Amino acid sequence: MDLAGLRAFVVEDEALLLMTLEDMLADLGCQVVASARHVDEALPVAHDVAVDVALLDVNVAGVRIDPVARILAARRIPIVFVTGYEAHFLPQGIARSTRVGKPFQVAQLVRGLREVLAPRDGQ
Repeated sequence: MDLAGLRAFVVEDEALLLMTLEDMLADLGCQVVASARHVDEALPVAHDVAVDVALLDVNVAGVRIDPVARILAARRIPIVFVTGYEAHFLPQGIARSTRVGKPFQVAQLVRGLREVLAPRDGQ
């Protein structure tokens, strides 16, 4: 699956990691349409941003990403949780999501993106 042209929304509180994610995505031919470093910034964006996928940290400056994830999931936007937290700490009830553990390499990011973007039965 080619990732070129993919539109992404990234929520990450660590500036260096946010820039790294943006660079990795750009190198893959993706476009970061929007990014946020705080949940309160991400919430209004999540309601109407036109993206193909979201990459979300789970703990954003001490606040859980759950409300943002629920909005995106209700809009059927696939989510890659980029986090140091284990799977059982991820927001629950998010159908099209996967976890990429920190620290990660670009190959792991690509696998995560392909996993959530792969066609599924009934969709």
